[in-house]
Amino acid sequence: MQSNTAPSNTAPSSTEVLSSLPRDARLAGRTAVVTGSSSGIGEAVARVLASSGAEVVVHGRDGARAEAVVAAIRVDGGTAHAVTADLGASPDAVRALAREATAALGGRVDVLVNNAGVYPVGPTAAASDAELEAVWATNIRAPHVLVGALAPAMAERGSGAIVTIGSWMARTGVPFGAMYTASKAAAEQLTRTWAAEYGPSGVRVNTVAPGATSTPGNAGAADSLAAMTSTTPAGQPVRPVDIATAVRWLVSDEAALVHGALLDVDGGLSATRYLQPA
Repeated sequence: MQSNTAPSNTAPSSTEVLSSLPRDARLAGRTAVVTGSSSGIGEAVARVLASSGAEVVVHGRDGARAEAVVAAIRVDGGTAHAVTADLGASPDAVRALAREATAALGGRVDVLVNNAGVYPVGPTAAASDAELEAVWATNIRAPHVLVGALAPAMAERGSGAIVTIGSWMARTGVPFGAMYTASKAAAEQLTRTWAAEYGPSGVRVNTVAPGATSTPGNAGAADSLAAMTSTTPAGQPVRPVDIATAVRWLVSDEAALVHGALLDVDGGLSATRYLQPA
């Protein structure tokens, strides 16, 4: 029977939740690198992991913004370090990031979250060569290089967790952003392959696929996001903190037998076609 009650839109904002995160020790003693964590989803992931005891490297292209996230984590009692790098640069620059982050964490990385990405979503004919190169380099090549640089040490130790941030658009035809959506489909397949490659050595690899998510980068599209999600079961956009808590679960011992999984955190957008009562 269909409910006549509209979904509630009264949940606290991501910023409100992040400002009062409870602390626990489920990730105590572990270290984590979160790419693209100077704002948005990545910031939420870094702060949530730190609130559960992980020592975190906050990565971004803007040093001041990364340091601001580090400061927020430290104020809340966590441990974090800022590392700046352009993931769209050469593979050697990405490997340098891996080395710097490993050194900042005392020589050991237990968790890698491949979050950084670029998302041009215009029509195919309007996509510039520079945009296509940036999507390829940042969304596909950089995660591949980072996993190649960091996963072997995890495998040698017999433990580790890798999460790549995907997108609901990876499995849905939309009339824009062909290269971006293809890059997220590639990210899903990288996860499955890495799970098969590194899982037998104790390294768990999974994907979290956000739905339409409210972030600082799309603040100008708030009305469009609200309209897009109004007929989902959740009835509202996803918050960065919703993605972050899903990532935390996947890298925790609670998800010990989860390998190669795709976890949709999209308010039901990809799984349903929900129509609210007239």
